[in-house]
Amino acid sequence: MKKSILSIALTSLLASTAFTSTQALAVEGLSANVAMTSNYLWRGLEQTNGAAAISGGIDYAADSGFYVGTWTSNADWADGMTYELDFYGGFGGDINESVSYDVGFIYYAYPDETSGDADFSEIYANLSFGALTIGVAVLTDGEGADFGDTIYASADYAFSLANEAEVALHIGSYSGDWLADDSIDYGISLSKSGFTIGASATDLDGAPGDMKVYVSYAIDIDL
Repeated sequence: MKKSILSIALTSLLASTAFTSTQALAVEGLSANVAMTSNYLWRGLEQTNGAAAISGGIDYAADSGFYVGTWTSNADWADGMTYELDFYGGFGGDINESVSYDVGFIYYAYPDETSGDADFSEIYANLSFGALTIGVAVLTDGEGADFGDTIYASADYAFSLANEAEVALHIGSYSGDWLADDSIDYGISLSKSGFTIGASATDLDGAPGDMKVYVSYAIDIDL
């Protein structure tokens, strides 16, 4: 399996800029990841009010293409909230030498958020054509929401530079009536040796948002 990407925070893999709730699964077996960022962004929106965040997760990938994992980070975009805890699983593989796919389910939990209605879940599907990944995520459950109330579509393109650096471009379109108003987010990042510098913005509320810049560092660990 070349990639496991959520188009939300996903796809994400490259999809949500600073952090993502899934990791690229290059080899089968158990792995862990730890990361830190100057600003946790999700679909162009700040999840820590512009403050730094630390995240970590554990993933298992089987030879068949099945994978499952969990990921957590500090977050404080709602009353009482101090952290986010995600659970996800799916199946991915190669259709041929240049096309791969990834389908799955993710649950976003905010255990200490005081209103009790921040948790939600999505199903997602992604197709990668070489350096281009196209994805869609559909809301499956949320407080006061029905299946399909919101849909997030994204496109990500990554290309290599000299010295093993990589540039990633992202655009996403959010439509629906639950999590937020219709919006478009976009971003660009440059990565090398675990370090990433990037920028992201969204036109939520009908006007171009301020471009938010972040710096992050991530480590993948085989267990």
